[in-house]
Amino acid sequence: MAAAAAEAEEEAVAATTVEEERRREGAREDEGDSDSSADGEDEEKENEAEIQRLEEQLSINAFDYNCHLDLIKLLRQEGELVKLRRARQKMSELFPLTEEIWLDWLKDEIRMASESADREKVYELFERAVKDYICPEIWLEYAQYSIGGIGQEGGIEKVRSIFERALTAVGLHVTKGTAIWEAYREFENAILETVQPAAGSIPSPEQQQTLCAQLEKIHTLFRRQLGLPLLDMEATYAEYEEWSEDPIPEAVIKNYKKALQLMEKSKPYEEALLVAETPKLAEYQAYIDFEMKAGDPARIQLIYERALAENCLVPDLWARYTQYLDRQLKVKELVLSAHDRAVRNCPWTVGLWNRYLLAMERHRVDHQIVSENFEKALNAGFIQATDYVEIWQAYLDYLRRRVDFTQDSSKELEELRSAFARAVEYLKQEVEERFSESGDPSCTIMQNWARIEARLCNNMQKARELWDSIMTKGNAKYANMWLEYYNLERAHGDTQHCRKALHRAVQCTSDYPEHVCEVLLSLERIEGTLEDWDAAVQKTENRLARVNEQRVKAAEKEAALVKQEEEKAEQRKQARAEKKASKKAKKIKPGDKRKVEDDDDGEWGQEEEAEQPSKRHKGDGDSTRVEEEVEDMEVETGLFGRSTPARPAASSKQKEKAAASRKEAPRVLHDSAKDNVTVFVSNLSYSMADPEVKLKELFESCGEVVEIRPIFSNRGTFRGYCYVEFVDEKSALQALGLDRRIVEGRPMFVSPCVDKNKNPDFKVFRYSTALEKHKLFISGLPFSCTKEELEEMCKAHGNVKDIRLVTNRAGKPKGLAYVEYENEAQASQAVLKMDGLTIKENVIKVAISNPPLRKFPDKPEAGRASQSMVPRQIYGARGKGRTQLSMVPRALQRQSNLVTQAENGMVQNSPATSSAATEEPKKMSNADFARMLLEKKESPLSTA
Repeated sequence: MAAAAAEAEEEAVAATTVEEERRREGAREDEGDSDSSADGEDEEKENEAEIQRLEEQLSINAFDYNCHLDLIKLLRQEGELVKLRRARQKMSELFPLTEEIWLDWLKDEIRMASESADREKVYELFERAVKDYICPEIWLEYAQYSIGGIGQEGGIEKVRSIFERALTAVGLHVTKGTAIWEAYREFENAILETVQPAAGSIPSPEQQQTLCAQLEKIHTLFRRQLGLPLLDMEATYAEYEEWSEDPIPEAVIKNYKKALQLMEKSKPYEEALLVAETPKLAEYQAYIDFEMKAGDPARIQLIYERALAENCLVPDLWARYTQYLDRQLKVKELVLSAHDRAVRNCPWTVGLWNRYLLAMERHRVDHQIVSENFEKALNAGFIQATDYVEIWQAYLDYLRRRVDFTQDSSKELEELRSAFARAVEYLKQEVEERFSESGDPSCTIMQNWARIEARLCNNMQKARELWDSIMTKGNAKYANMWLEYYNLERAHGDTQHCRKALHRAVQCTSDYPEHVCEVLLSLERIEGTLEDWDAAVQKTENRLARVNEQRVKAAEKEAALVKQEEEKAEQRKQARAEKKASKKAKKIKPGDKRKVEDDDDGEWGQEEEAEQPSKRHKGDGDSTRVEEEVEDMEVETGLFGRSTPARPAASSKQKEKAAASRKEAPRVLHDSAKDNVTVFVSNLSYSMADPEVKLKELFESCGEVVEIRPIFSNRGTFRGYCYVEFVDEKSALQALGLDRRIVEGRPMFVSPCVDKNKNPDFKVFRYSTALEKHKLFISGLPFSCTKEELEEMCKAHGNVKDIRLVTNRAGKPKGLAYVEYENEAQASQAVLKMDGLTIKENVIKVAISNPPLRKFPDKPEAGRASQSMVPRQIYGARGKGRTQLSMVPRALQRQSNLVTQAENGMVQNSPATSSAATEEPKKMSNADFARMLLEKKESPLSTA
């Protein structure tokens, strides 16, 4: 009894324990559910906030392609079907959608389509999709979807119609067209199964006729396909042989073999596309050139469409395609569709908009539609102010061609005048505010307006008003503007206004006043009275006298500035000399065994350095730094050469070898008579061991080498440059081909020996400061960003030709880079995609490269004497660069330095300073220093 009670008690405890454990597990599950629910709510709130941000951004800039993509992705993730449909609709109105976006949209709509009305909407969506790009996958999806509505009235014929349209559009696609043909045959074979008579039954004449007609349809499909060069043609031929009960006709076999030969010719281009990396632009261009030679319009159109499907943001490709359609096919629907897709893909390219306006005018599109497309162009966001001038000119040309000028007044004429007025106002208000320039400084639009008023409307009064406005916009100082106005008056005005215009021109012109003076005198010589002639002569003489006076004053002012700069430069030079002398005074102590000539750290071979030739630079590296150093050296020395980095310390072995070579080898200056057989080699590694041996092995491949003369400092360190002398001139010219050869990890510079002082016309490399539409300037990069990382990011938008990370003189990155693409289109695409991108928490800025104009001093006429004319501002914040140091041999400088030292009482005990300032100081050896010290010790002052 007790045992039973104890057992019951244990069971109750166990049950209680189990129940408690269940309650705890339930509590943990509830807690986990609440945590996951909280996480889900947080994520949902973040997505909603991001959706709201993207919608606001699109309300500001509707042409942000990436923003559209991000919004669609988020809405699809959140299941916001209504908003998702609206977002896709807005994007499709602005841009042609890619194959992937269309397929996602179509699949979503197909899942939601349940009624026949919904099916019709899906059909409409398919019709829009196949117009954006020629995509076999979309056509195949369209045909297969239409099979689902075969039960409706006319369903079979509708499916066949869609298949036929698909074959017309993509049936020639070499790699993907076969899928459309096979799907079409499968559909017809399925219909064949339904018309086959039952086994053992005799078909009626109507059934037999239907059966034969269906078999003929399938035969026809096989024969049509076998006449086209498509992939796996052999398999299709074998299938036809197996399917057909009758032998294949000879005509079909002949067409098949012809298509097979054409397929063999196309196969290399298809294989090149298969192995090429995106965007495959070069491979597609080669394929297009091949098809253009063959001359089949359908195949040419298809290969263009294939190329554009993968390179939709390349304006040049769109331009070539639309030009081909304009000049060869000339089919209105096809031409206008291609132009419309071109400007929707590349809205920033003004040339495509101009072509579109011309195409619409050529095919007589309604004026309202042309005007609407012009308004879209104005809102497309061009990257230059001149683009807006260009699109306005194209539209105004179109409006001018609509006007019948035989009528005094018409609706078209008033519209043209209104458009001219709006264009002038638009450039003043909209474009100048955005670009800080009008884009039309010479007022070409107003000039055209004035010509139309004068020549076509006989309204010289309006033309004169327009020219008055043109002159008030800063053009009155240019002689060519006055002469343009004069020619208009001469052709459509009268002599009085011609005379008035020329008198004003004489008074206002500042660039070429002599020219307008000559024109005025010519006018009066032909048509003027004596009074007119006297007035013209007096006016021109007075004006030219004032101009000459102004020019003399300007020359005097410039000379004064030059003199002032010379004085300032001399003061700076004296200050540096005094500072240097004071430092040396602190370093020199009694008893030092230092040579006088060692005070200046002279360099053996300095004379050779002073005669180093001019060289060109091809643009590698930091353009700003290299160009500044190059210019500084040219201004300072009259020579042009490459700068080199700081010298590393030489090893003891190198020093010993260099010292031995200095003792053995005489100091030889470069013989300028051998310039034609000598090349100058620089940018070599300072730590290069045995440069003569190393370089001789390299240059002997060009011809017999007479001598290689490396330049060393007096410390025994290699200076990084040398002269290479050959036996004949041909070898020297061939050696120039080794320029930029990598030697010990550095690009070796090989240049002809040209003295810039003796050859002032030698062309010096200048970095372009013009707008470079194919090159990007990127700022805000993290300092840790490498060239490889940047290239990986940039090559997604096109073929990157070169990337240059900008560094300071110490080689540290400045967060700037230049990226060069193959063409303008790829660069424009990269700007749209990369500007504002975040890299390692840094928001970068990307723009088309447009370097500011660098102002350099005029060429000095006489070497060193003109260096004081260099403006101080070209030195930069850090003062003179290393290459601006004086290159005059120290043997010529030492005299003035020693005189300065003597005047400041710095080396009074040195025998070298006891002589007169005009005498050459005596050079002291180590023995002289030892003798001087012994004399000091024996003197009474020292013994005391």
